[in-house]
Amino acid sequence: MTPTEFIEKLHARDVALLGGRLLLSLIFVHEGLQLATHFEGAEKAMAALGIGAPLLVATIALQLGAGLSVALGILARLGAVGLGLFCLMTASLFHTNFASQNELLHFEKDLAIAGGMFILALSGSGRFSLNRALGRFVKSRAGEGAKVEAIEPHPSVGETSLPV
Repeated sequence: MTPTEFIEKLHARDVALLGGRLLLSLIFVHEGLQLATHFEGAEKAMAALGIGAPLLVATIALQLGAGLSVALGILARLGAVGLGLFCLMTASLFHTNFASQNELLHFEKDLAIAGGMFILALSGSGRFSLNRALGRFVKSRAGEGAKVEAIEPHPSVGETSLPV
């Protein structure tokens, strides 16, 4: 058995995708919950930055909705693109005072998270995801002979892998 065959048998790629999805989504789900549970304080803090309540509600919805979609692996590509764009906007709008080491760190962190999200959007959620489970369920309900495509193809299908 070659090393590549051994890794494929362990589903290491899918385990790494699951771990990466969970780690990437944690910050968004946590922050969305914090903003939602401390809405009045968040509203005051956002108002000081010139952000009104409607945008705060949209931010909470994006962080919770897309964060959970990435974590659970349902429409994870869409959630990852949304969160990646959110990180780019956050970095360019709120963390541009590079004289402050803290602001520079937040800018770089947002860029790094955006990069991870865009990579996730390209690779898909992998075998250990609700997309995959729902696809199997729909296929089993349709019967053996029915042709039903998975909700999101497995990353090894098609041309989703990057040349190395």
